[in-house]
Amino acid sequence: MATLPTYFVSHGGGPWPWMKEQVGPAYDKLAASLAALRLDAGDTVRAVLVVTSHWEAPRFLLSSGSAPGMIYDYGGFPPHTYQIRYPAPGEPALAARAAALLREAGFDADLDPERGFDHGTFSMLYPVYPEATMPVVQMSLRRDLDPAAHIAAGRALRALRDEGVLIIGSGLSYHNLRQFGPGGAEASRAFDGWLQHSLLELPPAEREQALLRWDAAPAARAAHPREEHLIPLMVALGAAEDEAAACVYHEDDFFGSLSVSSFRFGAPAA
Repeated sequence: MATLPTYFVSHGGGPWPWMKEQVGPAYDKLAASLAALRLDAGDTVRAVLVVTSHWEAPRFLLSSGSAPGMIYDYGGFPPHTYQIRYPAPGEPALAARAAALLREAGFDADLDPERGFDHGTFSMLYPVYPEATMPVVQMSLRRDLDPAAHIAAGRALRALRDEGVLIIGSGLSYHNLRQFGPGGAEASRAFDGWLQHSLLELPPAEREQALLRWDAAPAARAAHPREEHLIPLMVALGAAEDEAAACVYHEDDFFGSLSVSSFRFGAPAA
């Protein structure tokens, strides 16, 4: 079985795939990039491990239910978006395997059989696997949001890529909700430029060191006042730490003015 690439995706806002009437073409570029991710990853994917920015815990947790429910972790959206169902199955065996790999690497990790799909998972996966038949396991962030720990966690999960498991870090390359519009344009461009340079141009060892010091980047704290939407990137990179990166989605007019990006680590399947 081929080694799958890993991804960090900017997942958009709220339940956007179910709001075409409200948002118009605002998400067309992101939707196209997510649909392309399925082709990019290839047809050997047997399950998806989503490292979601919408789940934090004192230790790494893996969703281990066989039929996860839904978590509507957003507010102020149309009533129909609180009735969404994304009925993808879980995969308890994969959750247990991932937790075991993390423990072998020295991490405290456990299973959560009750955890449902949050919108960092179901909104992002719907354009990729709209039929919702691909098994999905979610992984939490560790609440300390330590970049080194999350890179190391990705490294511990590396073997899953040879077992048909697609690892996706789901967050946003820019996430300052107080400046989610024209006021954030300058900061998002400055941070995105640093991110593009660091991921695409630096050698792997220097790339990792840059991410460990991400908060020294231009406009870092203006782009991420709190870094939970960036940290899934660390896991995706750690699982493919010596492999080339590629930008698989970018636009400078997200919400009319913001620069956002998604990245792949490792070679595409096709």
